[in-house]
Amino acid sequence: MRKLLLLSAVILVGLAFISRLFYLQIYEGRSQDIFEDTAIKKEFNYPKRGYVYDRNGKLLVANQPSYDVMVIPREIEDMDSTKIEEFCKFLKISKEEYDKKLKRAKSYSYRLASPFVQQLSKADYAVLQEKMRKYQGFYIQRRSLRSYQTSIGANVLGNIGEVNRKIIKKQPYYKLGDLIGMQGVEKTYEQTLRGTKGIKFIQKDRFNKNIGSYKDGKFDTLPKPGKDIKITIDAKLQAYGELLMTNKRGGIVAIEPSSGEILAMISGPSYNPNLLVGRDRSKNFTKLYRDSLAQPLFDRGLQAMYPPGSPFKTLNALIALQEGVVTTNDRFACAMGYRYGNRKMGCHAHHSPANMNIGIYESCNSYFANVYRRIMDKYDSPAKGMDVWSKHIKSFGLGNYLNNDLSVGQPGKVPTSTTYDRGYGKNRWYTTFTLSNAIGQGEVLATPIQLANMAAAIGNRGYYYTPHIIKEIEEETIPTRFTTPNYTTIDKQHFEPVIEGMFDVYNKGTAKNLKVEGIEICGKTGTAENFAIIDEKKTQLTDHSIFVAFAPKDNPKIAIAVFVENGYFGSRFAGRMASLMIEFYLRGEISRTDLEDFVLRYSLEHEYAKPYSGEAFGINRQTTLEAIDEEELKTLNALKLDIIKS
Repeated sequence: MRKLLLLSAVILVGLAFISRLFYLQIYEGRSQDIFEDTAIKKEFNYPKRGYVYDRNGKLLVANQPSYDVMVIPREIEDMDSTKIEEFCKFLKISKEEYDKKLKRAKSYSYRLASPFVQQLSKADYAVLQEKMRKYQGFYIQRRSLRSYQTSIGANVLGNIGEVNRKIIKKQPYYKLGDLIGMQGVEKTYEQTLRGTKGIKFIQKDRFNKNIGSYKDGKFDTLPKPGKDIKITIDAKLQAYGELLMTNKRGGIVAIEPSSGEILAMISGPSYNPNLLVGRDRSKNFTKLYRDSLAQPLFDRGLQAMYPPGSPFKTLNALIALQEGVVTTNDRFACAMGYRYGNRKMGCHAHHSPANMNIGIYESCNSYFANVYRRIMDKYDSPAKGMDVWSKHIKSFGLGNYLNNDLSVGQPGKVPTSTTYDRGYGKNRWYTTFTLSNAIGQGEVLATPIQLANMAAAIGNRGYYYTPHIIKEIEEETIPTRFTTPNYTTIDKQHFEPVIEGMFDVYNKGTAKNLKVEGIEICGKTGTAENFAIIDEKKTQLTDHSIFVAFAPKDNPKIAIAVFVENGYFGSRFAGRMASLMIEFYLRGEISRTDLEDFVLRYSLEHEYAKPYSGEAFGINRQTTLEAIDEEELKTLNALKLDIIKS
């Protein structure tokens, strides 16, 4: 028995030794140890980043070669002051910058490579590569930088930048000096576009000299290139929208209703995406970031939350029909506004009394105040009515992020009973406390993309596809959430009278001067009040100009929302721009050159300077038009021709 126990113990110990040796040699030796072994140098081979094309196959983003000087601090030898001075001259940096960069590299790791000077030009690389053998511890690593083949769509395409320690900690794939998508498509589809790095292991001797490939390249891997993608943007429409937004601030979003594909996504002011490429990226980014007035990095089409104004009335009309509280023939009087208690919601002169059709095309505040009250008063309490109303509104995609594939966004705001319970106390508020919601003011906020999606849902008679930017991915299919319809809470039959009212906005209503012959456009003008806190006082500034539309009336090909900050009434700037965008997309040319001339000729930059020039506000809310000079107008017209011909 003892002999058996002794034999068993010997066998078990032997198996334990064999297992440990197998683990160390096979697993540790080929994976973890190879990265930790200081006698093995790791050189990464960066893949080609995927190209980006527009919906029509136009190349928007490609690659260009770039060269980084890398450093391994522990391998630096014989760098006396003369050599350092010579090296700095080649790199076009100062001695102080050299010391700062080396200190940063040492703080990262003494034995791992990190970037020392990034993105050398081809000329600098050609000069330096022959000299690198003199500077032990430094070597040149080739990689690709983005090459934007266009000057448009900076907010859509985004940019790539260097990873920081926070990103590295969350995503160990990246190493110091690696590049990652920071905004736009580059960020959203980073893993698709980036590909996979290759790696080469190089054996070193005891003198720290390279002696060849580690184990004959057994563990080396080749880079796997990123996948090309096609996005939904129409580059020509995007360029035209950015042209129209020159000297203005705001957002334009255009969507194809039948698919949810985003045709254009303009944010004004914008910038050339090539500014954020190369060694000047950091300087240019800082300049754009610190522009707190124009905020060119702020995507107004996705992030700016505005009161939706009168376009929101279309939803209140649909809800009233769905709830059965009005018919299309019910009429309400309007005596330049709607009185409730000792207050009055003002309105402009028009036909009275108004039915639904007149209410929509004349944009009657009194009509929609009555409609809104009927929705609320149908239920036992304002709280119950508010929650029913809120559910209907949210079914159109308002009040949430829309579950899209865009890198930034805001949810907007759709109030519920809880909103007013917090503000006034439970059961201590009434319908009249919330009456501004009837005309898209009050507690309601929406982004341009949400209103464009709302227009698409109305044009589709009750459903929408989640707005998205991806059209095709090389060897992949797009997510099913982008091809599955989202249905509103409104029955299909209720949409026709509202659509007829929007059609009459162009025929005999607030946009009758914006018609495009031969195109049936359904739209809704909007004017949203605009307040700012100046010298600790709430001050009313020039109203925002808003317009939503879709066309054609049946089977629409485009739905659009336009916001122009401080643009005054809806048809003045936003309406003109919407008509122009629709015609340009459907026909590829412009017949309403009078609308185009107005938009290009007049600037709103003087409006945006008001809060900072000490001028008085609130006396006359109608913006004073200010024309640009003839030379700038000639330049804009030349750009228009380039867009059409390209």
